[in-house]
Amino acid sequence: MSTHRATLLELDQSFFDALVANDHDRLKELLADDFVLVGVEDGTVAGKDLLLGLVASGSLSFPRIDSFPDEAIVRFVGDVGIVVGRTGMNFTNPDGGTFSAGSRYTHVYAAGADGGWRLVSAQGTAIKM
Repeated sequence: MSTHRATLLELDQSFFDALVANDHDRLKELLADDFVLVGVEDGTVAGKDLLLGLVASGSLSFPRIDSFPDEAIVRFVGDVGIVVGRTGMNFTNPDGGTFSAGSRYTHVYAAGADGGWRLVSAQGTAIKM
């Protein structure tokens, strides 16, 4: 299990790094086709295609995301891995507004037939920093 824990924490960091780098291709690899994101700022729900489009266009950007993997809680239920963690982030919305928040997040990963993990769901809740 510790190997799977390390793998999910690495994938989490890759997800954050890809958002900061606006790395459309890496995000496309990490996210399941039916990926759903619930936004930390306002609870907006976005699928994979919408998120990838916003990132590719630069209209949604993340200048900085700090994560705290040592604090993460990682659990497994069958072929599903769940990470509850904490971030500090800054981002720019499609309307040009900026937002900074500390967040507690839940990421849900599913193991694929190929043995790889894909992020299927992400939800953030703003917390006081």
